[in-house]
Amino acid sequence: MLIFAVFLLGLASYGVMRNLAQEARREREAMLLHVGGAYREALASYYVSTPGTTKRWPKSLDELLNDRRQVGVKRHIRRLYVDPITGALDWTLLRAQDGGIWGVQSTSQERPIRSGGYELERLRLDAAAAYAGWMFDARTLVESGGRQ
Repeated sequence: MLIFAVFLLGLASYGVMRNLAQEARREREAMLLHVGGAYREALASYYVSTPGTTKRWPKSLDELLNDRRQVGVKRHIRRLYVDPITGALDWTLLRAQDGGIWGVQSTSQERPIRSGGYELERLRLDAAAAYAGWMFDARTLVESGGRQ
Protein backbone atom coordinates (compact mmCIF):
# COMPACT_ATOMS: atom_id res chain seq x y z
CA MET A 1 0.00 0.00 0.00
CA LEU A 2 2.81 2.39 0.89
CA ILE A 3 4.57 1.81 -2.44
CA PHE A 4 1.29 2.39 -4.29
CA ALA A 5 0.69 5.65 -2.35
CA VAL A 6 4.22 6.87 -3.18
CA PHE A 7 3.61 5.98 -6.83
CA LEU A 8 0.36 8.01 -6.89
CA LEU A 9 2.06 10.95 -5.16
CA GLY A 10 4.87 10.87 -7.73
CA LEU A 11 2.40 10.72 -10.60
CA ALA A 12 0.45 13.67 -9.24
CA SER A 13 3.66 15.66 -8.70
CA TYR A 14 4.72 14.97 -12.29
CA GLY A 15 1.41 16.31 -13.58
CA VAL A 16 1.69 19.47 -11.49
CA MET A 17 5.28 20.09 -12.60
CA ARG A 18 4.34 19.58 -16.24
CA ASN A 19 1.52 22.12 -15.96
CA LEU A 20 3.84 24.62 -14.26
CA ALA A 21 6.43 24.20 -17.00
CA GLN A 22 3.78 24.71 -19.68
CA GLU A 23 2.52 27.84 -17.93
CA ALA A 24 6.07 29.24 -17.71
CA ARG A 25 6.48 28.63 -21.45
CA ARG A 26 3.21 30.44 -22.17
CA GLU A 27 4.41 33.42 -20.12
CA ARG A 28 7.76 33.54 -21.98
CA GLU A 29 5.91 33.37 -25.30
CA ALA A 30 3.58 36.21 -24.28
CA MET A 31 6.61 38.23 -23.17
CA LEU A 32 8.30 37.58 -26.54
CA LEU A 33 5.23 39.01 -28.28
CA HIS A 34 5.30 42.06 -26.02
CA VAL A 35 9.05 42.70 -26.33
CA GLY A 36 9.13 42.01 -30.08
CA GLY A 37 6.24 44.42 -30.54
CA ALA A 38 8.07 47.05 -28.48
CA TYR A 39 11.17 46.73 -30.68
CA ARG A 40 9.00 46.90 -33.79
CA GLU A 41 7.32 50.11 -32.65
CA ALA A 42 10.63 51.65 -31.52
CA LEU A 43 12.25 50.91 -34.89
CA ALA A 44 9.28 52.44 -36.73
CA SER A 45 9.41 55.49 -34.45
CA TYR A 46 13.13 55.93 -35.16
CA TYR A 47 12.55 55.70 -38.91
CA VAL A 48 9.63 58.15 -38.93
CA SER A 49 11.53 60.60 -36.67
CA THR A 50 14.45 60.90 -39.08
CA PRO A 51 14.87 64.60 -39.85
CA GLY A 52 14.62 65.59 -43.50
CA THR A 53 13.17 63.68 -46.40
CA THR A 54 15.62 60.75 -46.54
CA LYS A 55 14.51 58.33 -43.85
CA ARG A 56 16.86 55.74 -42.37
CA TRP A 57 16.83 52.80 -39.96
CA PRO A 58 19.15 52.66 -36.92
CA LYS A 59 22.53 50.97 -37.40
CA SER A 60 22.36 49.45 -33.89
CA LEU A 61 19.72 48.86 -31.24
CA ASP A 62 21.60 51.28 -28.97
CA GLU A 63 20.47 54.14 -31.23
CA LEU A 64 16.90 53.46 -30.07
CA LEU A 65 17.92 54.40 -26.53
CA ASN A 66 19.68 57.64 -27.32
CA ASP A 67 18.62 59.28 -30.58
CA ARG A 68 20.61 62.51 -30.92
CA ARG A 69 19.68 63.34 -34.51
CA GLN A 70 17.57 66.29 -33.39
CA VAL A 71 17.80 68.96 -30.73
CA GLY A 72 17.45 67.10 -27.44
CA VAL A 73 17.56 63.38 -26.92
CA LYS A 74 14.70 61.11 -27.95
CA ARG A 75 14.30 57.62 -26.50
CA HIS A 76 12.34 55.29 -28.75
CA ILE A 77 12.54 52.41 -26.25
CA ARG A 78 13.16 52.41 -22.49
CA ARG A 79 15.91 49.79 -22.50
CA LEU A 80 17.29 46.96 -24.58
CA TYR A 81 15.28 43.84 -23.77
CA VAL A 82 16.61 40.30 -23.74
CA ASP A 83 14.87 37.63 -25.77
CA PRO A 84 12.48 36.06 -23.21
CA ILE A 85 12.83 32.63 -24.82
CA THR A 86 16.64 32.45 -24.81
CA GLY A 87 17.20 34.78 -21.83
CA ALA A 88 19.95 36.64 -23.71
CA LEU A 89 20.39 39.78 -25.79
CA ASP A 90 20.96 37.62 -28.87
CA TRP A 91 18.33 38.86 -31.31
CA THR A 92 18.73 38.21 -35.01
CA LEU A 93 18.79 41.71 -36.48
CA LEU A 94 16.92 42.07 -39.78
CA ARG A 95 18.88 44.57 -41.85
CA ALA A 96 18.23 46.80 -44.84
CA GLN A 97 20.75 47.02 -47.68
CA ASP A 98 22.35 50.10 -46.09
CA GLY A 99 22.92 48.16 -42.84
CA GLY A 100 20.05 49.70 -40.90
CA ILE A 101 17.87 47.51 -38.68
CA TRP A 102 14.20 47.18 -39.71
CA GLY A 103 13.25 44.28 -37.45
CA VAL A 104 14.25 41.62 -34.94
CA GLN A 105 13.75 37.87 -34.57
CA SER A 106 14.37 35.45 -31.75
CA THR A 107 17.23 33.00 -32.25
CA SER A 108 15.31 30.22 -30.50
CA GLN A 109 14.56 27.06 -32.47
CA GLU A 110 11.93 25.98 -29.91
CA ARG A 111 8.50 25.25 -31.32
CA PRO A 112 5.89 27.91 -30.37
CA ILE A 113 2.85 26.92 -28.35
CA ARG A 114 0.66 28.91 -30.75
CA SER A 115 0.49 26.87 -33.93
CA GLY A 116 -1.52 29.26 -36.09
CA GLY A 117 -0.98 32.87 -37.04
CA TYR A 118 -1.14 35.47 -34.32
CA GLU A 119 -2.69 38.92 -34.30
CA LEU A 120 -2.80 41.40 -31.42
CA GLU A 121 -3.52 45.09 -31.80
CA ARG A 122 -1.16 46.17 -34.61
CA LEU A 123 1.02 43.04 -34.59
CA ARG A 124 0.44 40.13 -36.97
CA LEU A 125 2.69 37.07 -37.07
CA ASP A 126 2.38 34.15 -39.42
CA ALA A 127 2.52 30.55 -38.19
CA ALA A 128 6.10 29.33 -37.77
CA ALA A 129 7.85 26.10 -36.87
CA ALA A 130 10.14 27.92 -34.40
CA TYR A 131 10.18 31.21 -32.51
CA ALA A 132 12.96 32.27 -34.91
CA GLY A 133 10.32 32.35 -37.63
CA TRP A 134 8.43 35.21 -35.99
CA MET A 135 9.64 38.47 -37.57
CA PHE A 136 8.93 41.69 -35.71
CA ASP A 137 9.01 43.83 -38.87
CA ALA A 138 8.81 47.62 -38.48
CA ARG A 139 8.54 48.14 -42.25
CA THR A 140 4.93 46.99 -42.28
CA LEU A 141 4.10 49.44 -39.49
CA VAL A 142 5.76 52.34 -41.34
CA GLU A 143 4.12 51.45 -44.67
CA SER A 144 0.68 51.39 -43.11
CA GLY A 145 1.25 54.75 -41.46
CA GLY A 146 0.97 53.13 -38.03
CA ARG A 147 -2.53 51.77 -38.75
CA GLN A 148 -1.82 48.06 -39.11
